[in-house]
Amino acid sequence: MGKDYISLILEAQKNEITEHNIYLNMVKLVKDKKNKKILKRIAKEELKHYNILKKITNKDVSPDLFKLYYYTFISSTLGLSFGLRFMESGESSAQEFYSRLEKKYPQLSKVIQEEERHEMEVLDLISEERVEYASSVVLGLNDALVELSGALAGLTLTLQNSRLIGSVGLVIGVAASLSMAASSYLSSKEEKDLIKEKNPFKAAFYTGFAYIITVFLLVLPYFIFSNVYYALASVLSLTLIIVASYTFFISIAKNKPFWPKFLEMALLSLTVATISFTLGFFIRTYLGADT
Repeated sequence: MGKDYISLILEAQKNEITEHNIYLNMVKLVKDKKNKKILKRIAKEELKHYNILKKITNKDVSPDLFKLYYYTFISSTLGLSFGLRFMESGESSAQEFYSRLEKKYPQLSKVIQEEERHEMEVLDLISEERVEYASSVVLGLNDALVELSGALAGLTLTLQNSRLIGSVGLVIGVAASLSMAASSYLSSKEEKDLIKEKNPFKAAFYTGFAYIITVFLLVLPYFIFSNVYYALASVLSLTLIIVASYTFFISIAKNKPFWPKFLEMALLSLTVATISFTLGFFIRTYLGADT
């Protein structure tokens, strides 16, 4: 086998020992016994893969410390499901590499099978509260982005005063967040018989929290810029960034396609903002609303 292949195998070997250590770190971080059991088994398999490759190269390699700390940090802050799915998404190229070497090294067929199973086990069996309540977060985000971006767009032309618009938007947003949290609680309580694991209080918290954070982010430009149009442009930009960020999180954590959901949420928010902006124009022009 050429030196190029040996270097590629050493790279794969380094990847296996790195992921072995990442899974061990995750075992220390999680409390759920089922999740611990899954992670321990996969960490053991990653070490076995490392040893299979070591027999081919006859060399020991150290884990990639940057990758080790990076994925450990991502998983501990953004959630186990997101971090490990994000990491495992890179394993398709590793499986293709192993497949090319399988004829020369039949022992790699076992590695390929186990790598494929990791995706099913890690990505489907791990249960995590922040992912289970994702629908509540989406509810809060959707409503805040659509309602408040629309309201701020309408107020921008009607009031023409940045701080006044920001203050009114904040009052509207806080009131709406409490209303949404209450609605989420009642809705979850009605569904509790069907979804026994979903706690109405937690559903209300996630909905209200997502809403109020979005409110503060969207009204902030009106306290920064004196020009109402700069502030509105910032609101619309923030809306797209928030939609893109959360859609990316969900697309990884729940293995969903990114673009359909992103385009749906972005188009809905921008459409409502455009309609509200137009309404504000007519109110200011024909009803004489001014400050």
